[in-house]
Amino acid sequence: MKVSGKVIVVTGAGSGMGRELTLELVRRGAKVAAVDMRSESLAETKKLAEDLGGKVSTYLLDVTDASAVAALPAKVETDLGIADALVNNAGIIQKFVKVNELSMEDAMHVMKVNFDGPLMLIKAFLPVLMKRPEAHLLNVSSMGAYAPVPGQSVYGASKAAIKLLTEGLRSELMGTSVGVTIVFPGAIATNIAQNSGMVIPAGAADMSKTKTTAADVAAREMVDAIENNKPRITIGPDAKFMDRFSRLNPVAAANLIYKQMANLLAK
Repeated sequence: MKVSGKVIVVTGAGSGMGRELTLELVRRGAKVAAVDMRSESLAETKKLAEDLGGKVSTYLLDVTDASAVAALPAKVETDLGIADALVNNAGIIQKFVKVNELSMEDAMHVMKVNFDGPLMLIKAFLPVLMKRPEAHLLNVSSMGAYAPVPGQSVYGASKAAIKLLTEGLRSELMGTSVGVTIVFPGAIATNIAQNSGMVIPAGAADMSKTKTTAADVAAREMVDAIENNKPRITIGPDAKFMDRFSRLNPVAAANLIYKQMANLLAK
């Protein structure tokens, strides 16, 4: 599905990959419904997009708010037109602690934002998307869905749930007008820790010797995936390497990450 002229909903649009996705989409002629729960950063994204000549409407919304999510498709249709695509990008990480030290409240919050929120958005928009001549659903998972990171086990579980949900949806939607893509980013240069309200130990993002991938590069790859109807992409050399390694020898892959990360949990 070419994005030019299409109405595309992007969650987590206030910063990081979500902001860069919004900007890349408007560069290619799409109209974007930018969703975030931070008003100031959302306004910055809108200004940047409008400076590019883009059409963007903003929606201040917590993806765990069921009633607000249910009302979103109608609001988007009023402002921009009927949605043609949904990009579930919003997500948070957990406190950098072992499961034994993570409160149930914090664990459930991660699951609500990373899994319940995207599921509710899918349920809200999928009936609309299935009526479009062509449409797309893109969900952002994580390298952590297949490469276990000590101190981020619940985060990884939430992203693994998104992985299986997306793969199941792709099978369910075969033969329809809706394309489906699952994305596995590696280490991306964003402020996800700050936006998650977490203090992350120095060096925690350095899970390999590979540099982080710039958010704008990740955004271009994701929009390319929509336009080329790719079912699955990995972003960054770290994600690509661990994708292969974890399938070839999952125990060795987990041990490699443990050796790099375990000392951070001991601090």
